[in-house]
Amino acid sequence: MASHACKCEGERDLYVPRMAAITRIEALTPIEKLFRLEMADGVPLDLQPGQFVEVSLFGIGEAPISLASINDGTAGLDLCVRNVGNVTAALHNASEGDIVGIRGPFGRGFDLEDMKGHDVLMVAGGIGMIPTRGLIQALLADRDQFGDLILLYGFKSPEEMIFRDEVEEWSGRDDFDVRLTVDRPHPAWSGHVGVVTTLFPDLHIEPEQTKAVVIGPPIMYQFVITECRLKGIARRNILLSLERHMKCGVGKCGHCQINNKYVCLDGPVFTYAEVEDMWEAI
Repeated sequence: MASHACKCEGERDLYVPRMAAITRIEALTPIEKLFRLEMADGVPLDLQPGQFVEVSLFGIGEAPISLASINDGTAGLDLCVRNVGNVTAALHNASEGDIVGIRGPFGRGFDLEDMKGHDVLMVAGGIGMIPTRGLIQALLADRDQFGDLILLYGFKSPEEMIFRDEVEEWSGRDDFDVRLTVDRPHPAWSGHVGVVTTLFPDLHIEPEQTKAVVIGPPIMYQFVITECRLKGIARRNILLSLERHMKCGVGKCGHCQINNKYVCLDGPVFTYAEVEDMWEAI
């Protein structure tokens, strides 16, 4: 089980938020905004791609938010937030300079050491691109340690594509194979059309060399896993990020429990081998 302590200066109370200031807000789509936060005490968080933090808006509540960035040498972090509830709606109404609370980071993220020397296939659907962005940042920051990098990114319509500028930048690299698709034909889209699994037939990989990362809505998981298995990727090399309401973040409330596992502690990142019998999870 992964350590779930806040890896900051010494031991901190897991239940007490640290203060952070919103320093930048960028609207990405009609319902998603990217927030840059800076820790008020100047102490960086030890961020691992795939982890999450608990964000508090005082007088309103707290919500788990996936990390959208990695350590960059500062006391900052990026969170991309979809407006879907009371806390996220209040965050969307916040302004630069406002203060929020941060607990974490929590959970088990992606094991970058285990990925080294492998090709990495990332399959992202919709807002699954949020944690995928942090993973991509980590892979590109240490690019020579990894083999081929492939991103399959599917979204419902062109206006729902997030991190558009960065996706275009990645697409222009010689060392990163980026393939995009929209679910249905759209007058503003001239690229591939179809759900993300329709990108698999033209995909050529070395299965024994490949780690596959799958992040997106639960409905896509079984279909993408099936495609990965048909390509010959082993169960242990298929990595999934599971969604649950991780209310406390430290394994106390039980909201995220699936059978004998707590998503907030044992995940959110699991191998398919760990969860293939937990059909409720995927």
